[in-house]
Amino acid sequence: MKKSIRFKIVFVALVVFLAYTIMLNLVSGSISLSYKDIIDVILGNRIFTELEYNILFKIRIPRIISAILFGIALSISGFLLQTFFKNPIVGPFVLGISSGARLFVGLFILSNISIGFIESPLITIFLAAAVGSLLSMLLVLLFARKVDNISILVVVGMMIGYIASAGTDFMIAFANEHEIAALVSWSMGSFSGIGWNVLRLSAVIIIPTVVLVFFLSKPLEAYLLGENYAKSMGIDIKSFRLVLIILSSILSACVTAFAGPISFVGIAVPHIARLSIKTSNPKILVPALVLLGASFCLLADYFARTLFSPTELSISTVTSVMGAPIVIWLMVSRRKKV
Repeated sequence: MKKSIRFKIVFVALVVFLAYTIMLNLVSGSISLSYKDIIDVILGNRIFTELEYNILFKIRIPRIISAILFGIALSISGFLLQTFFKNPIVGPFVLGISSGARLFVGLFILSNISIGFIESPLITIFLAAAVGSLLSMLLVLLFARKVDNISILVVVGMMIGYIASAGTDFMIAFANEHEIAALVSWSMGSFSGIGWNVLRLSAVIIIPTVVLVFFLSKPLEAYLLGENYAKSMGIDIKSFRLVLIILSSILSACVTAFAGPISFVGIAVPHIARLSIKTSNPKILVPALVLLGASFCLLADYFARTLFSPTELSISTVTSVMGAPIVIWLMVSRRKKV
């Protein structure tokens, strides 16, 4: 009974926090809108001016939707990786998966490679990021077979990330100024300038993947209770692990392809969610991750836009400041337990 009440309180708080961060991003910017203006329009008491309409529907609302979608994707991706490795300090950025995606996207941006049967450059970029993510993940898994210490595995992931970054830097050395500017701008990470075409494709990729993860709650819960228990429930462990890798890579690749590499969200948000709800039950945790991941990235984007306005920080800079202390605390607390 107490757990049920706690879950309700936490979910109400998360919904309220998400609504607040959405409104905060709607009204904040170089041209301010008041909460009253937004509410009056919703109630039909007034209409937007042409300037207000353009600001909201061409800049702020697409940016808000991208922060929500990509925050959800990174949080779920981190949760799947933490479930796979049974460790709370792994994530797509730490394991070098985001860097692998960055390398392959950089390859397409700098070399203008195209896939003959795919006309859409958006799909091409996503596929490049997906291939880079999967290859990086496979490299980590190869080392995971020989390394039992998770700290060493994290270092291996970081080294893979550095190697991927070195590959990107090598390509930059032979690129022209226009290509370099495009890659540098993208690699800093930002929700700025994301259009409706990108949002539609991202929604088509992220939403079904997250729904599938939710429907995998039972096997996820069984897997968390141990491989032997999962096998007794009729779960094919090898196939299930492959599914976790693919789903995690798809989510992190989508974010990296369209918003650039974004750090620490995949580690920090799942841990905050577990602390808040005090359960590892995926049926409860996945919806909490959706709400908290969206709010986390919305808040980070708000700080990125407003802290040093009119200068805008990269989103990864802000998420690092917000998420890195949590990772440090996790590492220290795990060390004490050992």
